[in-house]
Amino acid sequence: MTTTYVLDGSQITTLENFWRVVGESIGDDGYFGRNLDAFADCLRGGYGTPEDGDYVIEWRDHEASRRHLGHPETARQLDIRLARCHPTNRPSVSAELAQARAGRGPTVFDWLVGIIEDEHPGGLRLC
Repeated sequence: MTTTYVLDGSQITTLENFWRVVGESIGDDGYFGRNLDAFADCLRGGYGTPEDGDYVIEWRDHEASRRHLGHPETARQLDIRLARCHPTNRPSVSAELAQARAGRGPTVFDWLVGIIEDEHPGGLRLC
């Protein structure tokens, strides 16, 4: 039997809110990663999801999340990343930040959907 995990998109207004919502819905004791790499690892199974991969993530009101996780939130996240990244990564992060500030390029929403689709193909329903 396929397990369905529901994300309430109306509650996802920042990336930090996403970590909370996904942790409450899917996670093991509220945890389901707190960064993009950990999130990808958790989707592979064993951190709240079935080991056999028989689950679906249903992202309800995803359009609200898409708006909130758009270019302004992406720029905010890239500002945080720029402050913490290795000096050799600063040029590429700065370029991504400039794109986000200009309203171009992938958004935080795109990052998350991409990770879900990469790590759990066919396991995402946008409602």
